[in-house]
Order: sequence, then C-alpha cells, then structure tokens
Amino acid sequence: MDCQQSSGFRVLTSACLLGQPVRYDGQAKGLADPRLAQWEKAGLLLTVCPEVAGGLPVPRPAAELGEKGRVRTEGGDDVSLAFHRGARVALALCQRYGIRLALLKANSPSCGNTRIYSGRFDGQLVVGEGVTAALLRQHGIEVFNETQLDQLAQALDRTAPAPAAD
Repeated sequence: MDCQQSSGFRVLTSACLLGQPVRYDGQAKGLADPRLAQWEKAGLLLTVCPEVAGGLPVPRPAAELGEKGRVRTEGGDDVSLAFHRGARVALALCQRYGIRLALLKANSPSCGNTRIYSGRFDGQLVVGEGVTAALLRQHGIEVFNETQLDQLAQALDRTAPAPAAD
C-alpha cells in the first residue's frame, strides 16, 4: 500500500508546539488550543523538529538566519548545514506522506513563516522565512504558524478528503 494512502497525516507540525522540549533552550512552546489537541488525537499531525532532525543537540546555542542565508550562533558558529539538512528531512516527510500543510513555530530561523529574528542578535524581528518554512513553501506546501490556527483550520476544511463511497 502507498504511504500516502496508509497515513492520515495532514499537517507537518513543529514538535515544540506539541509540548516536546526540543527548542534551542531545551524548552517547549506547547499550545493549549483545543483544535490542536483534536487534530493530534485524530492522527492528523506529524511532528518534527527540523533543527534536531538536522543533527543539532538539545539544548543548543541560539541561532539566527542572517546575511547570504547563513545560520549562525551568537558566538559565530555556522550551523547552516544542520538547518538545511533538517529542512530537507521535513520536506521528505511531507512528500512521503502527501502532506500539503505545515504548522511551524513563528519567528524561528527554521520554522518562521512571516518574520524571523534579524540575524544580528538584537531581538529585532524582520520580514522573512526560516530555512524549513521557505523550502516547504517552495515545494507548494502551505505554511502556517501558531498565530494562524484559524487559517490552518480553514485550509484543513478546504483540503479534507472526500468521504468514502458506500
């Protein structure tokens, strides 16, 4: 049986949003929205932390996406390779399971879909996308963040599979 047919996964989801302590600081950013719990219970969510999937440890130094698309820690270490590797893992999961929607952590250098930190470690947000969010979007996957759950719910309704014929 094809993986796309055998899976109920519909939304690739940042693991930290479901309470997994995978963020750079070893914390989670779990959401208490009942829709998320309902989607998780229904088996619609496939979780991933692109940074961990890319080989970075927990905890790890904070990193920001800066000039020329390089991801660096405040200490200057270039961690771009791990971020790009993790983005490719996330994309491969979407392709394997036919996932067309993603719920990713806002402002993250991996997952931010509308704004990310400036790359100067000055606490300023700028318009931009994280490495994973950009790659997914480039491959036709709609990317939402935790402030866009209403839009994600609409997209889920819009892309719901047709009921099976009797």
